[in-house]
Amino acid sequence: MTELKEFKLPDVGEGLTEADIVAWHVKPGDQVEVNQIIVEIETAKAVVELPSPWDGTVEKLLAAEGQTVDVGVPIIAVAVAGSTTEKTDNPERSRLPATEIPATPPVPAPPAIPPQATEPQASQAQADAPKRQAVLVGYGVKEAATTRRPRKVPAPASSSPASAGARALAKPPVRRLAKDLGISLAGLAGTGPAGSITRDDVQRAAAGTPARSDEIAGNGARTVSAGTAAGHGGEERIAVRGLRKTMAAAMVSSAFTAPHVTEFLQVDVTQTMAAVRRVRELPEFAQVRVSPLLFVARALLVAVARHPLINSSWDAAAAEIVVKGYVNLGVAVAADRGLLVPNVKDAGELPLAELARALQTVTETTRAGKASPADLTGGTITITNVGVFGVDAGTPILSPGEAAILAFGQVKEVPWVVDGQLAVRQACTLSLSFDHRIVDGELGSAVLRDVGAMLEDPVRLLAWA
Repeated sequence: MTELKEFKLPDVGEGLTEADIVAWHVKPGDQVEVNQIIVEIETAKAVVELPSPWDGTVEKLLAAEGQTVDVGVPIIAVAVAGSTTEKTDNPERSRLPATEIPATPPVPAPPAIPPQATEPQASQAQADAPKRQAVLVGYGVKEAATTRRPRKVPAPASSSPASAGARALAKPPVRRLAKDLGISLAGLAGTGPAGSITRDDVQRAAAGTPARSDEIAGNGARTVSAGTAAGHGGEERIAVRGLRKTMAAAMVSSAFTAPHVTEFLQVDVTQTMAAVRRVRELPEFAQVRVSPLLFVARALLVAVARHPLINSSWDAAAAEIVVKGYVNLGVAVAADRGLLVPNVKDAGELPLAELARALQTVTETTRAGKASPADLTGGTITITNVGVFGVDAGTPILSPGEAAILAFGQVKEVPWVVDGQLAVRQACTLSLSFDHRIVDGELGSAVLRDVGAMLEDPVRLLAWA
């Protein structure tokens, strides 16, 4: 006998209340095993792959790609073999055809949980399942007494894929791009291998330019479901979901909660640039990307050790300033999903070579869309490299819960007075924004001045470390 079990969207961490379905890796009729990845979801913090908690056959997908689903709502039904509790006297319970996915999945009301409850409630179906040694992400939903957001009106059926079995063929990065641009993949003609949809196909759809017949190469022309783009005199609308929505809310909250002050300092970094070139040649730094930002990061870490109050947060509820005895160094990364700030844990304890590797790893992982919620939370102070965009300076907004953020502008040759003589030097502008509730002008200036001094003369960095 078999039993139909519904897998509910779990809270994958940090008390999240909803997630977007990015891509299904299974379809009705597929056989699945425990720990097999079945779906990719996007939360407010990261893209997460969820494994199957059971062995069985996929009976039905209860949420379409692109749909926003609340935690605790069933997203997939799996027929699990070996159970003796299945009811067979219900003639209405039958296998749905593989092409059927409801546009509006049923939303059962979550059970009330008394405040004193400390153990997550499991469904009866999960209680009947054999106990396993491994603890899986999503194996049973953690019913937390969190404040739930209002339900969102599901997208019309025409805006979602008609079926998982016939869903458009596209890689996850292409699906994310399409979602960010508000483009439905179901109506696109793919020009890639085997008719797959490419980034160019999505960008053409956003511009209102359908693929040519020779580009489709026999795949069959299909209607491009995109409105007139802004470049053609119309408007373009980009859906604000997931991380982009969360980051926007966080930036607004930070800007209007913490009183920001930004100070600027122009620095002669000629000696630092020479040190960067020398460090690149050392065997300890083989296969590691060494950039001036590494020295900026190290200088900031040393400045934090000299001025610990800069590495703190404001606890409004307790009316306290929390000074952190550790440094989780945040690095602002411009990724396809928007601005992300992963952090290097205990960065102040790392030797220079290990710090370089850690910065490279978190940056590459984040740009690839693989940063975990743990990577993106817990930061204590942040650096941002605006120089890579050809910008001299800026007024960066604090990451929520942090007291300071340091921006590093582009390095360029400028006229500079050295020992009373005019010379051409390599210089940049440092911008330090800080929470004026915690950091006064004297402390902020001291930190910025120390970082600048270490970049002007890297020997100071060694002496003060």
